[in-house]
Amino acid sequence: MTATVNESMRNGVDTATLFVTLDAVKAAPQAAKFQFRTDNQWIDGTHSRSTIHEFYGAGEERTHERSFTFDADHPAVLVGRDSGPTPVEFVLHALAACMTAGLANIAAARGIRLTEVRSTVSGDIDLNGILGLDPEVRNGYQNITVRFTVKGDAPADKLRDLVTQSQSRSAVYDIITNQVPVTIEVTTD
Repeated sequence: MTATVNESMRNGVDTATLFVTLDAVKAAPQAAKFQFRTDNQWIDGTHSRSTIHEFYGAGEERTHERSFTFDADHPAVLVGRDSGPTPVEFVLHALAACMTAGLANIAAARGIRLTEVRSTVSGDIDLNGILGLDPEVRNGYQNITVRFTVKGDAPADKLRDLVTQSQSRSAVYDIITNQVPVTIEVTTD
């Protein structure tokens, strides 16, 4: 028996489907319009739970294959019960996950086989802003640092280029580094 290698699979990315998707969006740009959603409910104290299930994409309402549920809270030192990561930690996770996914896709498209991708993302925050103690201090992160380790069958400069390209295409990096208009609507009894 001879084992066959699926050449369209690289780094766990189906490159054939990736290129078909790119061509489909080029042919019908409106298919690129997506709306992602999260439903959140307060549990108690600083603890809340988000559920992600439905979204709009490629011209119609869609659902994930299953619902995803995430709890968020604050640690005890920040008057929480540590029932989940803090919301600002989810931002760091989102940045790492987005850039890693992009890096894997870009490497696959360029024919580079990855053997390892790891990152550590850290964010510096000053609670004086959130607590309203110093109006000059911003509420969010003052600085975020992403440290990647990337290994694969390409020279170091090509592996570094993957990170640079991923950064330039990352939706989460864009959200964090550019002002995104946010509309707040409130319903009360």
